[in-house]
Amino acid sequence: MRKVEVFRALHRNRLPDDPLVLPGPWDAISARVCQEAGFPALATPSAGIAAALGHEDGSTPADEMFAAVARICGAVEIPVSADVEGGYGLAPKELVERLLEAGAVGCNLEDSRQGVLKDPREQAEWLAEVRYAAGDQLFVNARVDIFSYGDGDPERAIERAALYVAAGADCVYPIGAPAGVLPLLRSGIQGPVNVFGRLDGEGPSPTELGELGATRVTFGPGLQRRMARQLRESADRLQR
Repeated sequence: MRKVEVFRALHRNRLPDDPLVLPGPWDAISARVCQEAGFPALATPSAGIAAALGHEDGSTPADEMFAAVARICGAVEIPVSADVEGGYGLAPKELVERLLEAGAVGCNLEDSRQGVLKDPREQAEWLAEVRYAAGDQLFVNARVDIFSYGDGDPERAIERAALYVAAGADCVYPIGAPAGVLPLLRSGIQGPVNVFGRLDGEGPSPTELGELGATRVTFGPGLQRRMARQLRESADRLQR
């Protein structure tokens, strides 16, 4: 079975209390650690990779991002989905080719640009082109940024999600959605739903998110930031 087929299968028939948990490695060693911990697949965070490369979130050059994704994919045997932000202005065919060359089996694509929501129908048309170029070789996770940069209306999130699913998205990611609206989103969205999980103990656990409607849980740069805090604490102790 191809890695992309393994990745797709991981999203099917999930029990409510058992969402697919995908940690976010930012380099080869963090990817290997996640694989050794027993995770079945990984989802790279664009913000985490940006920080590791010395860039601000959203400012990583495309070549550097794809090179980082390739190093992560090459370091592990499990499937890797890559957050490639808004696609870096690449034509769908080139975007797909670069993802496949890097070894990714999936991608996360945002529907905002520099904090401004894109027109949902134009975004859906672009996603359809990505889907056509990718065929069955990529698992497409379409981000819905209503809760980050819009008015936070769940109905509008569902409307955008419906357009993206109709365009061929395999999964929808209403990033930043409050836990309280997840059941509504789950009831209105066809197919898998990606939910953002927190590692600071402030939000619901992955199991609780699954019970609220998450098919899969990702953490963005949360794992890297947690490791950075621990590193700072260790460095402080060394100086005492």
